[in-house]
Amino acid sequence: MSKVSGFPVHSHKADIPRRNAPPDQGLTSEEARVRYVGGYANLPVEPPSKTSRQIVLGHVLTYFNLIFFILALSVILVGRWWQMGFMVIAVTNTICGIIQEFNAKRVMDKMQFLSSPKGNVIRDGQERVLNTSQLVLDDIVVFRSGNQIYADAIVVEGEVQVSEALITGEADEITKGPGSFLLSGSFVLNGKCHARLERVGADSYVSKLSLEAKRAEKEKDTPMVQSLNRVLLFAGIAILPIGILQVINQTSLHGGNLSEGVVRTVAIVVGMIPDGLFLLATAALAVSVVHLARRRVLVQRMRCIETLARVDVLCVDKTGTITENKMTVKDIVLLTEDRFVEDDIRMIMSDYVGNMSADNDTMTAMHRYFQGTVMQKAEKVLPFSSVRKYGGVSYAEDETYLLGAPEFILGDQYSAHKETIEHYSALGCRVLLLALYDGSLDDAVLAAPIMPLALILLTNKIRKEAAETFAYFEQQGVTIKVISGDNPVTVSHVAREAGIIGAEHYIDATALETPQAIFEAVRNYTVFGRVRPEQKRLFVRALKAQGHTVAMTGDGVNDVLALKDADCSIAMASGSDVACRVSQLVLLNSNFAAMPSVVDEGRRVINNIERSASLFLVRNIFSLFLALITLFAVLPIPINPNQMSLVGGLTIGIPGFILALEPNFKRIQGRFLQNVIFNALPAALTNVILVSGIIIYSTVFNLTAEEMGTMSLVVLSAVGILMVFKVSQPFNLLRRALFIGVVAAMLLSFFIPQLQAVFSISPLGLEAFLILAIFVFTTYPLMWGIRYWLERLAEKWTAFQGRERRKLPWQRGE
Repeated sequence: MSKVSGFPVHSHKADIPRRNAPPDQGLTSEEARVRYVGGYANLPVEPPSKTSRQIVLGHVLTYFNLIFFILALSVILVGRWWQMGFMVIAVTNTICGIIQEFNAKRVMDKMQFLSSPKGNVIRDGQERVLNTSQLVLDDIVVFRSGNQIYADAIVVEGEVQVSEALITGEADEITKGPGSFLLSGSFVLNGKCHARLERVGADSYVSKLSLEAKRAEKEKDTPMVQSLNRVLLFAGIAILPIGILQVINQTSLHGGNLSEGVVRTVAIVVGMIPDGLFLLATAALAVSVVHLARRRVLVQRMRCIETLARVDVLCVDKTGTITENKMTVKDIVLLTEDRFVEDDIRMIMSDYVGNMSADNDTMTAMHRYFQGTVMQKAEKVLPFSSVRKYGGVSYAEDETYLLGAPEFILGDQYSAHKETIEHYSALGCRVLLLALYDGSLDDAVLAAPIMPLALILLTNKIRKEAAETFAYFEQQGVTIKVISGDNPVTVSHVAREAGIIGAEHYIDATALETPQAIFEAVRNYTVFGRVRPEQKRLFVRALKAQGHTVAMTGDGVNDVLALKDADCSIAMASGSDVACRVSQLVLLNSNFAAMPSVVDEGRRVINNIERSASLFLVRNIFSLFLALITLFAVLPIPINPNQMSLVGGLTIGIPGFILALEPNFKRIQGRFLQNVIFNALPAALTNVILVSGIIIYSTVFNLTAEEMGTMSLVVLSAVGILMVFKVSQPFNLLRRALFIGVVAAMLLSFFIPQLQAVFSISPLGLEAFLILAIFVFTTYPLMWGIRYWLERLAEKWTAFQGRERRKLPWQRGE
């Protein structure tokens, strides 16, 4: 017994004695309880999602809410509190955002609880499966192939091959036997061991690394979020100087009336605030998380939804994606019938599988098929490795058997059996070679004589929905790349059967020895066989270097490095722990057929945010331009805060949020911010031109401020209604009802006396009415004309860029 040492002891922890429990007994339940209560549990260093307090504060304590508060206080101080209609919208936006994120948090927490990482632990002499957060210091745990090591531990029994690639970047296999230290964050490639937990929770290596990484590097924003942040930053910087100068300008224009100057300035500043834009994106993503959860898809990083919508290359494995996970042994093909008959092979294989743990699909299939009595206990076992491509058992110096990929075992002898092997590979069989090896399992290179005994043929049934799923991706312009450790001929056959376009173009990855070769191969081939785990990562990097947005699906430890590097990573819940932990999305039903609906959900969100964002930017762009024009031309601002809130609420806020939840599965094209600005500019510039005309007309003909405000409100409403009409195309029942509702609500606001008073709507004389009619009838042709010229400019700019790209560097002045 010794006291806790070798790692920091937090002040809140009880001082407890260490215990080296026997591997077959572990801690007692009481000992585990004492450690858990004493602060020695393997609890995560931070909650998996935001706390309720963080959600509320994140929505309430924002820069723009501070601006709203200052504007509201200003209006109150000048005695015009009834012009605070904008605060109703600001508060409503904040409450809606909190509710949506709470709803998403509830769903995500439930999903994460159901899929929370589990660990095998020995307690009271029995092996149990518990959440890793329930494990404690000194627990005896069991690690097997595919498990992620969730706490620092020391091996006490057994042997495993681990990879520390996720924490060190090195992809080498490291053998760990009794006394070896297991770093949390690494994962088991092969083997099985019992280990004692040494550092848990915040004291573990991976927890400290995670905290340091979080402090040092912020998660990279997606293109849409980057665009929104740029808009928010620009607006945040522009608001203060424009607001201060406008107070001075408007007060002077209104004969030194500070109250009127503040109210007019508040109206234009409220219009410049893009508060609803960010809320729109947050709410739409939160709703998307809920939609995906209903389809049994766990979203572990919310922003990956946008990335998924932009994916144009999808990398998949054969097993578990194209085919079902369950593998079956189909047949045995004898290679030395004069010395070994089928019964001999069955006996050898029964001994072989009896000495191997069923820690992967292949070995599980072998265990089901070769169920003979185990006659020999192996002196040494070499588990299958995705790097070596073979495993083996040794019973004595002259009896060592190898099982694995024929070309890796046979080497120069492969050509003698190539025709037979590729015949079965072309039928879609996974072909393994059983061979007698006259050397040692420790040999780095198989240089000793090898006697091929038999081929073991295995098959996976192609998923019945595979063809339909891949046809969907073909229609959507998503290129499929099949990356597998199997023989490329086998993989190509299976891919063709599943209807993958270009599956006849395959290559053996063992021939790809340089980055340049990989770069060219991923451009020209569809199917890649005999791929090593580190090559999968290089394939993903090469595709990204070519400008593609890459998604990767995987379920095994050999997929982890590639999943980590992909733009969007998707894991099957039935796969290894570590693949699920590093992926952004987890298919809880492990059904690849769910992928079309996942991609559709991503596209729905981004398309709708883009469409609705154009509504919000109409007001922001108009307000910015009008603020600058009235400031430098020394003109009055024609509208007040309530009028701006009316237009914003009925033609922007309500339609924007309703349209953001509509089905919309078209392909993502172009850049988010460019698309949004291009769609918003015609309406925004129409507003600027017409409202500026109204200001000049009112100034020249001495209209009252109320008349000028009413005329401006009518024009802004007309342009807003036209914009709602445009973004609602094509009409369906909901969008038609939305459009009619917006028009009806706007008309009621103009004709109900009580609302007229709230929104400062005053009657117009005949002359003013006729001029207003001209302005209103001008809205559509003016908006159409601006859009026409913008499209022509965009076409010329695109043509110019194309010509520039075709020039040589020195012709571009580089």
